[in-house]
Amino acid sequence: MDFTTALQAAWKKNDSLLCVGLDPDPAKFPAALKDRGDAVLEFCRAIVDATADLVCAFKPQIAYFAAERAEDQLEALIRHIHDTHPGIPVILDAKRGDIGSTAVQYAREAFERYDADALTVNPYMGFDSVEPYLVHKGRGVIILCRTSNAGGSDLQFLESGGRKLYQHVAELVATKWNTNGQCALVVGATFPAELAEVRRIVGDMPLLVPGIGAQGGDIAAIVSAGRTAAGTGMMINSSRAILYAGAGEDFANAARQAAEETRDAINACRR
Repeated sequence: MDFTTALQAAWKKNDSLLCVGLDPDPAKFPAALKDRGDAVLEFCRAIVDATADLVCAFKPQIAYFAAERAEDQLEALIRHIHDTHPGIPVILDAKRGDIGSTAVQYAREAFERYDADALTVNPYMGFDSVEPYLVHKGRGVIILCRTSNAGGSDLQFLESGGRKLYQHVAELVATKWNTNGQCALVVGATFPAELAEVRRIVGDMPLLVPGIGAQGGDIAAIVSAGRTAAGTGMMINSSRAILYAGAGEDFANAARQAAEETRDAINACRR
């Protein structure tokens, strides 16, 4: 099943726009896991198993795994998600962006080594740096557009032909780059007005929306700004607020409760 089809099915099956970000920080793990060589895998697997029926996607952040020399655990985690919770898309959050020949290797890493369903990509170097990912038909390519960090405005708000740069990126992706129908955009929850503008430009294209929870994005505002006419269209990501909702042995149950509350808050707004 291709990324877009799987995402649409997950929106419907789990009645959810919630994406859980997997950013494992061993310093925040429960004491029982801290001395285990497979702690990263075990922590993330417990979170996944506790929340899989509440989400539309999972989003592991590759830097958290690489910094712990846990790339093999990332591979095992993605296999576990695919085997145990089939149909839930896995977005590898790596924000890759480099010249075409290097992008070919990054695409192989994401889609062949890790078997991710989608990858986040930086568009700054233009279409030839994005095209190698699009060759992998059925895999999602999620392109940075209007990011949730305050410093994103340094470049994304620059004028380009009478429009903001992020608006130009949104239109390029929607009209020219989405050659296989598998593109999506990253638009931060911290900027609901810009989220609404991107939705106007791209129609029903899926949007990955980070920035609720620890970053403080307002759920009602972003749902109003970003949902499609069908009430879907978004992967609203929460990471730390769910992962570290509890610090004891019942951390997975605490994560489930936080995820359920977040999903329900989103649903209350979109209806």
